[in-house]
Amino acid sequence: MRRDITGWYSGRLNMDMPLVAYGHYGPPVLMLPTAAADFLEYERFHLIDSVKWYLETGKAKVYSINSVNRQALLNDRASAWEKIEWLKRYDGYITEEVLPLIRKDCRDANAKPIVVGISLGAYLAGNLFFRHPDLLGGAILLSGSYDIRGYMDGFHNDDVFFNNPVEYLTHLDDNYYLPTLRHGGRKIVIFSGQGAYEAPDRSQQLSGILSQKGIPHWLDIWGRDVNHDWPWWRQAMPYYFGKLFG
Repeated sequence: MRRDITGWYSGRLNMDMPLVAYGHYGPPVLMLPTAAADFLEYERFHLIDSVKWYLETGKAKVYSINSVNRQALLNDRASAWEKIEWLKRYDGYITEEVLPLIRKDCRDANAKPIVVGISLGAYLAGNLFFRHPDLLGGAILLSGSYDIRGYMDGFHNDDVFFNNPVEYLTHLDDNYYLPTLRHGGRKIVIFSGQGAYEAPDRSQQLSGILSQKGIPHWLDIWGRDVNHDWPWWRQAMPYYFGKLFG
């Protein structure tokens, strides 16, 4: 199986940003790491192994990148304004740097990756997808929370609003993004367990907003034994790859 590591210095983020690609062929999948982890996290925790069959048979190919969570939401020394500024720059890094690389690597100028995230990475993936459904083919969101106001210490402005999915989706009513989400064939999976450290109410909240807006999606709540931990995510990910990629 192909495993290529590349990277470049991102002027937007003022740091080197590595990227790893797995697999030669198939629809692209972009993975964003959990918490303060790095681009190799999914490999270290054997999640890549869990979907290896799809990568080796050309059903899908995966790209995994770093996040800026250490500088942004998880940075207790940063002001709320600084945290949001990092999120805005990260959005630009993905849309203006990572997605063009993926399109070039896929030799498809119209390639629309499915974006994947777990835990805090699910927020990042969901926010990226719902802000740019025209650039992405869908989202697999595992064990996430989609409201960042708890990180903002009471601060709120337009930038917080437009990076907070439970807020901007509730008010979404336009002639471009909403029809794309409703009728564009995007695949949206929202997963949660009900065991230790899971918060199914957060996934249900997002699902409820999407339902009110007529946006097709799949809310999948697993059992009370399903904890917020890698063994369950290693079961969930190949299950959803099977549903989406056959």
